[in-house]
Amino acid sequence: MTAPRENQTTRRRAPGMSPEQRRKMIIQTAIPLIAEYGAAVTTAKIARAAGIGEGTIFRVFADKDELLQACMAEALSPDHAVRELDAIDVSQPLPDRLAEAAEALQAHLSRMGAIVGSLGHRGGKHPGTVRGAGRNESTARIRAALTELLEPDQAALRRPPEQIAALFFGLLFTQPRTEDEPDLTPQELVEVFLYGALSGGTK
Repeated sequence: MTAPRENQTTRRRAPGMSPEQRRKMIIQTAIPLIAEYGAAVTTAKIARAAGIGEGTIFRVFADKDELLQACMAEALSPDHAVRELDAIDVSQPLPDRLAEAAEALQAHLSRMGAIVGSLGHRGGKHPGTVRGAGRNESTARIRAALTELLEPDQAALRRPPEQIAALFFGLLFTQPRTEDEPDLTPQELVEVFLYGALSGGTK
């Protein structure tokens, strides 16, 4: 009976993960919990959600503060959003491409807002990506990915793709909210962006 229990224990362990892989796994598990519970989330709760022992967290993070700051940096990183933009099929019509881009970027901005809202009050330990060059670099990378989505239709655009990309990202970032109207869907937002606010606008 001993051998089966040993095999079962072995199966529960994460197979051959490097410290960096384990860090990434813990961060990805922790981010939605931080968005839900804020800084009050416990490392025990994160460990249970990740299916690991709590001590495993402290083998790759010095303490809870380091884990929270790593989650902040990950939420602010544009890497995931850029990968999703790069994966969009450029053979699709432009409205479909931009609707997919809007959905991916709205998810990125929502996650970023949730983490910053939960942890932004913690003083003194913000990672460098929050402000300054890190933020500018993140915006530039997203705009560059949007520009690539626009380039197949460059001849039909009134302005250079780089400028249209900046305008589109700005619209997503500053989409106005009203109390009596729901947010625009990605498709609705793209229609207004491409064809204007007039119902009889030229397409």
